[in-house]
Amino acid sequence: MTTASPVAPATATATIHRWTPVSRTASGALAALLLALAFAPFVFTPEATAKLTTLFVLVIVAAMWNALAGYAGLVSVGQQGFIGLGAYGVFLFVDRGVSPFLAVVLAALLAGAVAVPTSLLAFRLTGGQFAIGMWAIAEFFRLVVVNTPSLGGGSGRSLTDLSATDPAVRQAQVYWLALALMSVLLLAVFVLLRSRLGSSLEAIRDDPVGAASVGVRVTSAKRLVFVLAAVGCAAAGGLTLANTLRVQPDSIFGVHWSAYMIFMVVIGGLGTFEGPITGAIVFFLVQDWFGDNGGTWYLIGLGALAIGMTLWMPHGLWGTVARRRDLELLPVGYRVRTPVV
Repeated sequence: MTTASPVAPATATATIHRWTPVSRTASGALAALLLALAFAPFVFTPEATAKLTTLFVLVIVAAMWNALAGYAGLVSVGQQGFIGLGAYGVFLFVDRGVSPFLAVVLAALLAGAVAVPTSLLAFRLTGGQFAIGMWAIAEFFRLVVVNTPSLGGGSGRSLTDLSATDPAVRQAQVYWLALALMSVLLLAVFVLLRSRLGSSLEAIRDDPVGAASVGVRVTSAKRLVFVLAAVGCAAAGGLTLANTLRVQPDSIFGVHWSAYMIFMVVIGGLGTFEGPITGAIVFFLVQDWFGDNGGTWYLIGLGALAIGMTLWMPHGLWGTVARRRDLELLPVGYRVRTPVV
């Protein structure tokens, strides 16, 4: 009597993917939101669009700092140096007859060019030395501006080329420029993190020596992110000037910018794409509601909130939600799906 050979059970094959139905819906909703925001100047008052411009600036600087620290492991407290260069770089081009709005873009690119030789010095430092070293570099940039009479010296300078424009028209133009730059810079970070370089950056963040041992070009990868962050922060500085029409060295080069960046990223979620955007919105709302009337207590409240988040929600608001719900709206990494047998 013959016996039938046992049939081998079917094996479940795991699949690797990025997009999910939720993330596809979220990306479409985000694109629709950005399109709708383009019509804001026709709906809201110039004061409201000025506030939204400030929010876009906060989103930019938070995303840039997160790209540096959250993905490349470059914790900097000196990005205000590039914010200041972006603002004062606008004057360099405006004085040569360039349109102020084009000058904002050119000043951002100029700051990116300055970031290349700056990285040669900064990358000789690591860890806390790099963080403080970037602060010293930012102070050097500030002193250069203070000692340049054509830039207004220590008293600052106004962007008179935009002062004669109708306030409503000017504010709408600044708003559209801020929306466009925010969208382009967020897309640049998104594409970068989804590329092969994005995986290399996470390896560099976790173990630079180990990443180098498997062929990752550590210095080149870090320099690319460093330059991108410089361009983004400089764009934020130029937008701040266009939005307020005046800057002073002590303010635009102030270390409070780094405190804002760190706060927003910690609140939102370090090392996530959505986290800095979430943190920027939270910070903007807190600043808008309590900043004018809170005084010292407002600053104390921000500090207490940051400490509490670090202790009880170390992954930030978005980071905590994403971990508990296994949720990514704009995925930059891969996900493994194992079918249930």
